[in-house]
Amino acid sequence: MKLLLRFLFILCIANTASAQLTPPNFWVASDSLHKPRRNFVAITEASLATATLIGLDRIWYADFPRSSFKFINDNNEWLQMDKAGHVFTSYYVGNIGAEVLRWSGVSKKNQLIFGATLGFGFLTAVEVMDGYSAEWGASWGDVLANGLGTGLYVGQELLWNEQRIKLKYSFHRTRFAELRPNKLGDGFLEETLKDYNGQTYWLSANVHSFFKQSKIPKWFNVAFGYGADGLVAGTIETQREIFPEIKRFRQFYFSIDIDLTKIKTKSKFLNSLFDVINFIKIPAPTLEINSLGKVKFHSIYF
Repeated sequence: MKLLLRFLFILCIANTASAQLTPPNFWVASDSLHKPRRNFVAITEASLATATLIGLDRIWYADFPRSSFKFINDNNEWLQMDKAGHVFTSYYVGNIGAEVLRWSGVSKKNQLIFGATLGFGFLTAVEVMDGYSAEWGASWGDVLANGLGTGLYVGQELLWNEQRIKLKYSFHRTRFAELRPNKLGDGFLEETLKDYNGQTYWLSANVHSFFKQSKIPKWFNVAFGYGADGLVAGTIETQREIFPEIKRFRQFYFSIDIDLTKIKTKSKFLNSLFDVINFIKIPAPTLEINSLGKVKFHSIYF
C-alpha cells in the first residue's frame, strides 16, 4: 500500500507539472539541459527520499530498541537471495535516477554521477539506520551488494553506452509462505517481497547488442537466473531446529527472454510503459539445474 501511494503521489506531481515540463512532449527526453525538468526531478527525488527515510524511522524502527552503531555479518543467510535483492534494487533505482536526468537533458557524465548512484546512496542510508537498531545491524554484505548493482549499471554505460545485460525479476507463489507468514509474507504482495523461495533474479542479455550485424531480432534475450528453494529460516542452523525435514538448495536457470524496450511502437506512452515493466522476466521455457544435482525442464517458468 505504501508503494502504491508513493506511485500515485509521483503521478499527481507529474500531471500537475506537465505543462511546465513539456518541451515538446512530456514523454520525450529533452535534447539539451531543461532546468525546470532538472529542478523538478531533484526536488521530487529529495522529497521522496526524505519522506521515506523519516517514515521508516517513525513507523518501523521506532518499534525496536536502539543501540550504538554496529556492523553484522549476515552473508550466510537465505542462501544469499537477500543479497540478490539488494543488487537488483540498487541497479534499478540507479537506472531510474539516470533516466530521469536523461529526460531532463542532463549530460551523460552527470547522469552517472548523480543519477546512477541514487540506489546505492539511498540503500546505504537505510543500512545506516539498520546499524543503529538493536534488532539488526548494518550489513557489509548488503552494502557490497548495493555497490554491485550500481556498478553493473555504470560499468555497462561506460563500456558500451547501453545496458546490454539487464537484471530482471520473476515470482511464483510457494507452499512455504503459509508455514512462516511472519517471515515469508502474508498474502501475495508481501510474498513477492519476502518469500525468497518464489523469487528468481535474472541476468538477461540482449543477443543482438553483442552481434549487431546479425539477423537476430533486436528484442531477443537469453537469461540466466538464480533462485532457491526450501528456505523457511535465515540460517541452516535455525531451520534445522524448526523444520529439519525441509531441504534448502540453490537453483540455476537458463531461459529465453524479451527486451520490451527494443519493441518500438508509434505510441510514446506505450514505449514508456515497456520501459517501466521491462524489469519483469517474461514467462518462457526454462532449464533448471539445482545444487541437489537434479536437472528439470519447465515448459513455462515464472
